[in-house]
Amino acid sequence: MTLRLHNTLTRTKEDFVPQDPTNVRMYVCGPTVYDFAHIGNARPAIVFDVLFRLLRHIYGEAHVTYVRNITDIDDKINARAAERAKDRNVPVLDMLREITAETYRVYQEDVAALGNLPATLTPKATESIPGMIAMTKALIDGGHAYAAEGHVLFDVSSKRDYGKLAKRSVDDMIAGARVDVAPYKKNPMDFVLWKPSSDDQPGWDSPWGRGRPGWHLECSAMIEESFSPGETIDIHGGGIDLMFPHHENEIAQSECAHHGAPLARYWMHNGFLNVEGEKMSKSLGNFVTIHELLADWPGDVLRFNMLRSHYRQPMDWTIAGMRESWNTLERWYARTEPLANWRVGETFLEAVSDDLNTPQAIAELHQAGDEELAGGLRLLGFNPAPERLASKKIVDTVEIERAIEARNTARKAKDFKESDRIRDELLAQGIVLKDGPSGTTWEVKR
Repeated sequence: MTLRLHNTLTRTKEDFVPQDPTNVRMYVCGPTVYDFAHIGNARPAIVFDVLFRLLRHIYGEAHVTYVRNITDIDDKINARAAERAKDRNVPVLDMLREITAETYRVYQEDVAALGNLPATLTPKATESIPGMIAMTKALIDGGHAYAAEGHVLFDVSSKRDYGKLAKRSVDDMIAGARVDVAPYKKNPMDFVLWKPSSDDQPGWDSPWGRGRPGWHLECSAMIEESFSPGETIDIHGGGIDLMFPHHENEIAQSECAHHGAPLARYWMHNGFLNVEGEKMSKSLGNFVTIHELLADWPGDVLRFNMLRSHYRQPMDWTIAGMRESWNTLERWYARTEPLANWRVGETFLEAVSDDLNTPQAIAELHQAGDEELAGGLRLLGFNPAPERLASKKIVDTVEIERAIEARNTARKAKDFKESDRIRDELLAQGIVLKDGPSGTTWEVKR
């Protein structure tokens, strides 16, 4: 079976041929641990877990290394820590450590509940500072970076093919990006490798003063430390929002630090996720975290709902879709849970090997016999057991949606007495309604 993957670098679907079939290497950008991950963050976690499982199926479990980093140095983390430290009257650095530790703990629990395998390695940015400093020195020595006013910046003009991943010229990138204007920059697109830290910010001693790394540098250093310096990995993945500037800058600094050796041979990016037809936003009231969803929905349902869309396409996350996913899994688990034997069907494997075409793979499972259904579910990361679904079935989602529809009808007819009655009846059952610009959503009251 030939595995084919869409390579963002070439914009084509290619046969996947690892450099070493006994040592397949994949790196995926992981969470920035300043707040609970939202459902959009679950998409790369699930997508690349499926790829990890497929690579292990093809090459053997012992021959695949999957690295997913933890970004625990970031200006968003610093800002959140400063805000909470002020409210609680505690040192900022103590609050920073508390936030990152707790947020990562919850992230681990959440992705495990979604059925994801642990990554082979999970390096933390704070544990890779020496490698970041060493890479920065190498870039300065090679004429690709310069120090200025306590900062070290990558000189974009030193890399002729900068922009090859985004497929845009430097002028186009300047026009389309929010560029930090600073008097110490030689060029507008030059990006920070190292920057100074104040006393209440995390910082490490360096040849350029006490400071901390730029975001892009972190991943390049963690890739180098997780594998080998200058080694080209097979696959680098993440969300499409990371393609530029993050992944573009990773390529630039890694290739220049290692005399042109490619950082990765295959670049893969999953598409955006909307909620009920609209971009997820706190102002719209449709911002939802994995942790919140797991309180009301089984992790298997969330995983299945995610895989019903092709990973490269935009996805619309809906309650109706989750209900349908739940119903499908209930039927399938009832068929497969008692089986002692299972196997992966050929047509299913062909589909999932065609650039992770999980919608087609799921369509094949609808036509499969019980043993092939069980095998396909296991390869996608499911462990058929009815209790995994029943344990969370605390509300009748269909009835709730019908009640919301009836309430909306009453509101349109200006029958506010009936509208309030339906709302209060649901509240008595522990169901809280939230009216927003995108419609009415609900959650279970704790």
